[in-house]
Parts: sequence; structure tokens; C-alpha cells
Amino acid sequence: MAEGNHSTVTYFILAGLTEKPELQLPLFLLFLGIYMFTVVGNLGMITLIGLSSHLHTPMYYLLSSLSIIDLSYSTVITPNMLVNFVTEKNIISYPECMAQFYLFSVFAIAECHMLAAMAYDRYVAICSPLLYHVTMSSQVCCWMVAGVYSMGLVGATAHTVCLLRVDFCKGDVINHYFCDLSPLLELSCSSTFINEVVGMGFSTFNIFLPTLTVLTSYIFIIASILRTPLRAGPKHSEQAAPTSQLLLYSLVL
Repeated sequence: MAEGNHSTVTYFILAGLTEKPELQLPLFLLFLGIYMFTVVGNLGMITLIGLSSHLHTPMYYLLSSLSIIDLSYSTVITPNMLVNFVTEKNIISYPECMAQFYLFSVFAIAECHMLAAMAYDRYVAICSPLLYHVTMSSQVCCWMVAGVYSMGLVGATAHTVCLLRVDFCKGDVINHYFCDLSPLLELSCSSTFINEVVGMGFSTFNIFLPTLTVLTSYIFIIASILRTPLRAGPKHSEQAAPTSQLLLYSLVL
């Protein structure tokens, strides 16, 4: 790999998970099985929700969007990692590495905000059931999903643009199984201060805000469960059972 400006970099070598030959095949089979299970599960979820008209609700719409993100997130990383198990050197070109990092960042950030959107959906369903269909209308759901992907695109673009200005000259081996930010910055021979500031700022926002949203939503949901009156008698018990089951089911989701 040539030294100097980052434009002269042509490839990186991914170190992978292990250098022990006896572990390569077992790990390949393990992660291949996990990846196939992930693909089949998410495609099955997306297909089932798409074909079943009674599942065309805000909750399942967001769930199918999460499945798309999870499937894309896995596909960006896993196939290249599987290649690493069956080749002597897993070489990835500079443009491919930057593209992988960009797509990984998009879906990783989007997944965080999608979980927050799903938590908000459950909060509205439990705490404001009468306003649920108004608050979580089809238009609102579309805007929420668009916002989730926008967050991912903005964050990934900022990270990648800052990474493109970095000069790499401390070797060509990335000590990881895919092109991630920290292992790439370890190879830099130029200042990474801007990258670290941008990374810290976006990481704080993309982790703190979704986490706060999820925790706040489920605190209100749990409070709503605890406020649900438990009346004696078979008639009241039968009426209360579906409500309690719905609340617990929403917590699981």
C-alpha cells in the first residue's frame, strides 16, 4: 500500500475473527447458519406481513421495516466475513471498504431509531388507545419510517465524509472482520480529531435519544399496567384478561 494521500490507497486486508486454521471451518458453518436463519426469518416476516391484510397495522408496518433494516444490516457484513473464513487473505478495495462502512452506518443508526419508533407506537397503543388510529395513521407511520432512514443517511454521510479525508499509512491490515470506524482510524497517520468529535457527537445522539425514548415509553406503559384495576368476580376477570394480555404482549414487542 502506498503512503501519502489517502487517494493512493487501493486495498485493505481484513484480519477476521481468528487466524487459527482449525477454527475457520467451524466458524464458517456457525455464521453461515446464523446468517441463513436471519435471512429466512426476516424475509418470512416481511412476506407474511405483506400478504396478510389483517396485519396491515402500524405495529406490523414498523416491524416489517425493522426486519428490512436487520436483513440489510446483516447482508452488508456477513457475506464478506464468510469469505474471510475460506480465503487466505480477505482483501477489500478502498472504495468497497468505504461503501461497506457507509451502508453499515446507515442501517446501524436506522435500527436504533426504528426501535424508538416501535416503542412510541406501543406507548400510544396502551396509554392512548382511543387516539391510536389518529396518532399512528398511515401517513404518520410513513413519515416516521422516512425520518428513521433520514437519521441513518445523515449520520452515515457525516461519518463517511470525515473518513474520506483521512490519510492511511500505518499498514494495510484492519484488525476487524469488516470496515468499522475505530479499526480504520488506527491506520491513520493524519489527525483524527474531527472524526472523533463527529463520532462522539453522533453516537451520543443516536444512542441516547432512542434509549431515552424507549425507556420513557415503557415506563409509561408499566405505569399504565400498574394502574389497571383488578376487580374481583368472574365477569370482571374475563373483561380484564384481554386487556392484561394486550399490555404484556405489547411489552414483549
